[in-house]
Amino acid sequence: MKALIPAAGLGSRFLPATKAQPKEMLMVVDKPAIQYVVEEGLASAADEVIIINSHDKKSIEEHFTPNPALEAELRSRGKDSYADKVAYAGNLNVSYVYQEEPLGLGHAVYCAHDKIEGEPFFVLLGDVLVPDNQMLIRMKEVSDEHNGASVIAVLPVPHDEVDRFGVIDGTQISDDVWKISSLVEKPPVDQAPTNLAVFGRYLLTPRVMELLAEVKPGAGGEIQLTDALDKLLEEEEMYALVIDEEDGFDTGTVESWLDTNNRLYKRFKG
Repeated sequence: MKALIPAAGLGSRFLPATKAQPKEMLMVVDKPAIQYVVEEGLASAADEVIIINSHDKKSIEEHFTPNPALEAELRSRGKDSYADKVAYAGNLNVSYVYQEEPLGLGHAVYCAHDKIEGEPFFVLLGDVLVPDNQMLIRMKEVSDEHNGASVIAVLPVPHDEVDRFGVIDGTQISDDVWKISSLVEKPPVDQAPTNLAVFGRYLLTPRVMELLAEVKPGAGGEIQLTDALDKLLEEEEMYALVIDEEDGFDTGTVESWLDTNNRLYKRFKG
C-alpha cells in the first residue's frame, strides 16, 4: 500500500518566500512541513511514500537523500544530535514521480497511477499536518469495517465558512463515521448539506485511478479529484471519518502556518 503526497504546486500564497524555497520545505517548529507528512505516511499501513514532485523542487529530494559528508562534519564537531536528525531524514523510504504541469489535484494523483498496482492507496495533502500519526490508521480501520471502502477525513467547520471548502452529505452511522451520499465543492452557506469539510486525508480504492484517467477538466480547467470521487459514489460506497480540530493542523495560508507553528511549539516545547 502506498501513500501519495502531491507536492508540485506553486505555493502562490507564500510568495515571495516560495520563489526560491518550496512551501513544503518551510519549517514547522523544528523540521520542514513535508517531513511531518512523510512520517505520517510511513507510520500507517503504507510501505512506501511517493511524493508527486516538480522538477523545480530539488530541495525536497535533497532533504530526503543521505548526506554522509554533512553527518561526518557534524559528528566531528560534537553535534551528534544534529547528525542523527540529518541521517534520519535521509533514510526515510521516499520515492518520486513528477507532475510536468500543475493541472490539478486529480492530475497530480494520477501521475502515480503506475505505482499503485491495483491496490488501495492513501493521499495526504501537504497543507495539513497530523503529528500524532493516528488518523490514517483509524481511516484504515473504518475501511476494513466496510469491506475496503474509500474513506475521507472530514472536519466540522463553522456554518458560515462552508463556502470555503468541499463538504459532504450523507448519514451518520456512528460517533465519528458517516456514510457519504455526495460531495459538494464550496457550496453557498445557505445550501450546504452539512458543515463537514474535507480535510486532506484520503484512503481510496484503486478504482479511483481508473476514473481519474477518464475525468475531464473541471473547475479552473483542472483535473479535480472531487470529480472522480463523485463518479466513484455511483459505483461504490464511501465513508467519512469525522476528526477533531486538535487532530490536524492547517498550514495552507500564512496565517494558519503561523498559528500551527505556535500551537505545535506549545505542544512539543511547552
